[in-house]
Amino acid sequence: MKYLIILSVISYTTLYIFALRDLMDDLSRGIAVCYEKLNESTAAVLDTNDNEKYLQVGNPIVNDFYDCTFRESGYVNNDQINFSILKKALLKSPVNLICSHKTSTMKTLSIIWLIVIVRADILHFPDDFKFGVATAAYQIEGGWNASGKGENIWDRMTHQQPDKIKDGTNGDIACDSYNQWKTDVQLLKDTGVHFYRFSLSWSRLLPNPIQKNVNSDGVRYYNDLIDELLKNNIEPMVTLYHWDLPQILQDMGGWPNVAISDYFKEYADVAFRLFGDRVKMWLTFNEPNEVCLAGYGTGSNAPGIKASGYLDYQCGRTILLSHAKAYHLYNNTYRFHQKGKIGITLNSQWIESKTNLSVDHEASERAMQMELGWWAHPIFSKNGNYPRVMIERVSMMSKCQNLNKSRLPEFTSNEVEFIKNTSDFFGLNHYSNWLASNVDKINCSYVSSTNDKGVDKIQDPSWPPSAANWLKDVPWGFRKLLSWIKQEYNNPTVYVTENGFADLGELYDFGRIRYHQGYLNELLKAIHIDKCKVTAYTAWSIIDNMEWEDGYTLKFGLYYVNFSDPLRTRTPKLSAHFYKNIIKSRQLKNNQYK
Repeated sequence: MKYLIILSVISYTTLYIFALRDLMDDLSRGIAVCYEKLNESTAAVLDTNDNEKYLQVGNPIVNDFYDCTFRESGYVNNDQINFSILKKALLKSPVNLICSHKTSTMKTLSIIWLIVIVRADILHFPDDFKFGVATAAYQIEGGWNASGKGENIWDRMTHQQPDKIKDGTNGDIACDSYNQWKTDVQLLKDTGVHFYRFSLSWSRLLPNPIQKNVNSDGVRYYNDLIDELLKNNIEPMVTLYHWDLPQILQDMGGWPNVAISDYFKEYADVAFRLFGDRVKMWLTFNEPNEVCLAGYGTGSNAPGIKASGYLDYQCGRTILLSHAKAYHLYNNTYRFHQKGKIGITLNSQWIESKTNLSVDHEASERAMQMELGWWAHPIFSKNGNYPRVMIERVSMMSKCQNLNKSRLPEFTSNEVEFIKNTSDFFGLNHYSNWLASNVDKINCSYVSSTNDKGVDKIQDPSWPPSAANWLKDVPWGFRKLLSWIKQEYNNPTVYVTENGFADLGELYDFGRIRYHQGYLNELLKAIHIDKCKVTAYTAWSIIDNMEWEDGYTLKFGLYYVNFSDPLRTRTPKLSAHFYKNIIKSRQLKNNQYK
């Protein structure tokens, strides 16, 4: 028996050595070809003795050289590469191995091998990482007045001001998910997601929040959906508010009226009581930045009010208080028995300095603080309240406009403490990047929250576009944003609650695949290299839907919806298969579906 074991070990070792030798020969050929393609400056980077510089996975020169080598070696999209063997082969001080080589080719080979090890690690998702998809009630449900549902602000605006919507449409039927929820759950099951993020329609549950009568048909609908999800091992992640305020509350002034915060708390109480025995992940608000800026600032979204620099700030104060009230309600009344988590979803683009000038770096940071920090700082920072730069800028601009007090409504010290630490995780929606530069001259005659920042923002015309003019495919900003959140808020647990790409509805949606591939790659770097605590990723969206002011002109779905068909037939796009494969394999394969 002893000799049999020894013979087995020798045989395995021999196969191991020959496999490594063959792989090394192939890689060497690839390296030779790619090294000849390098110009002198690039080769100098690879030949440098500065290990820290050339061992950076994010170094574009190293990444390009890696991709070239594996392409020339014939190993792209080839499972013959056994990453575990490569890792074991370099367990002995890989840096010393690199430094010991005198020839540039051998040194480069060692670099490539080390990069393979690092990239093999970062292309795998952690064991506890979860994948999901997202929708919102108004965008998919339809049934706008079915079974006692009340009117919301999007019903009112799309019916009375259809010109506000790009194609003049509305969400009266949308994807008809009010009737086709079982079909949707089957799509989720087929895709293999771990969780489904959807929102409750406030006016479907409480048609008249003032009278507080709960709509039993609305309760039945959400009970059926939640139960079907759990039956298929899909965890519900529920958003309480995704932009569809009951119209009767807007008639009272909407979110700028602080009294709405009490109605929101009552609504949250109903949701926790009815569904909290099965729902363990709650989000209070989706993108409050858009709710306030687009709803009460520019007026591009419902309810369509234009009062930038005034009502958008008042809206923000009410929403932060509303969020805190819902959080404390859950924490004090429901958490012990229901054992769930509750947080908020904030949207942010990454804002990069346009130049290396210090004033532009300051402008980009100021924009980050006055956009994302507006919401995150009161909740996640050590001291709470608005970011200092936001308080100072709005105060300065208000004085410049001959106002006696700042247009930014203050929080009392008790309110600051009440809002602080009211989230179990950091929900993040991210889509694209901007470039920021400082506005040198202050314009006191123009009142707006945009003017308060003193920042000009543009997008580089060379960035790969999508069908949405604001959405460019620039994945490198995702990692920078996650690192910024880590540094600013003491590395909170982050759920990426939306990330997606707009096109015109192609079934072979290579643009969407390229987008998700790039952004997931940057997310993995943030996890493995930067040590950001990101534990979930949500693709927007599972199906094409009503995209707010853009109507049905933009498509974000992994599944195509035929809006000309009364049945709203769903058809999987290539991206649905791509996402399914990532979830199943728990790894990112380069150049998949190229």
